[in-house]
Amino acid sequence: MKARKAWGITREAVEEGDMVVEVIDARDPLGTRNRKLERLVQEEGKPLLIVMNKADLVPKEWVEEYKKKSEIPVVFISAKNRKGTGILRREIKRLAKPLLEEKERVEVAIIGYPNVGKSTIINTLKGKKAVRTAPIPGYTKGKQLIRLSKRIWLLDSPGVIPIDDFDELVIKGGFPADKIEEPVKPALKLISRILKTRKEAITERFGIEEFGSEEEILRKLGERRGLINAGREVDLEETARWLLREWQTGRFTLFGTEGKKKDRFIWDFEDILKGVEKDMLLDPRGILWKYGDELKNRLDGRKRVGIMEIETLTVGIATGFKKCDGGIKLLEELTGKSVIASECFGKKWKGVVAVME
Repeated sequence: MKARKAWGITREAVEEGDMVVEVIDARDPLGTRNRKLERLVQEEGKPLLIVMNKADLVPKEWVEEYKKKSEIPVVFISAKNRKGTGILRREIKRLAKPLLEEKERVEVAIIGYPNVGKSTIINTLKGKKAVRTAPIPGYTKGKQLIRLSKRIWLLDSPGVIPIDDFDELVIKGGFPADKIEEPVKPALKLISRILKTRKEAITERFGIEEFGSEEEILRKLGERRGLINAGREVDLEETARWLLREWQTGRFTLFGTEGKKKDRFIWDFEDILKGVEKDMLLDPRGILWKYGDELKNRLDGRKRVGIMEIETLTVGIATGFKKCDGGIKLLEELTGKSVIASECFGKKWKGVVAVME
């Protein structure tokens, strides 16, 4: 949807609604909060409430600090986990109360960028599937009225797309990562924003401690993911799509230390996998025969993972599990491929070397 047309729909929603709820992604409030929309609502003289969704993905201290600084009422929620929605319901009723003294019914316009969770919020408030939801940005196609209570109704509308900057649109989740023909530019822009906002996120999530240019970071991500093309070089486009997909789906956030994702695993074995590629070792037993001692020295309670594409196959190493099945499951989850051969090693803590296709 073009920005001009989207703004036309947004203006209609603001005009039709008696009050407006702006839904924002708590992971990127500056990127998903729209000042133009807020000015429009204020010019109309209507109550405005900011809802920060996905608040479970950011630190509590940061949430409280942002709330104190905001000049507009803010409610932090996690619609997916049904946290904070009771507070949201009460805040909507509080803002609607003065309006109900003059109106029989108050319509609340729900507005926000694609993929910030508007439909999930409506479903949670309603208590049942009032609006279909899907992990595809822009899924809501037309406006709908949903009854929240006898005198309060929710007006759902398509997400706002106020700018023509395609890179920003991608970063904000307004265009599916898998459908981007040229994903490198928006991925580099995302990395740049992360470095300026909270560069520690790169180290915490991906284990990259030395920061060079944005492209160098993208290249290192590709190496760690094993995204190598036929010319034995990092496939930057596939790496960019993967990074954008991680960001859009919330698997990668600026505040990874607050969730369980921090301790899930760390990337490792880059040196061993380069040797495996050089020697063209595509047999798990052969890999263990040559690198078994090095791998056993890294066995501990921390989960470590390394992946590399070699020819038409993918070699993966996963350690730090009580059972080898856990390592195989994680490798298949990360690559989306099936293990065709594997070897388990270790005693108290176990590891697995696997070949996938």
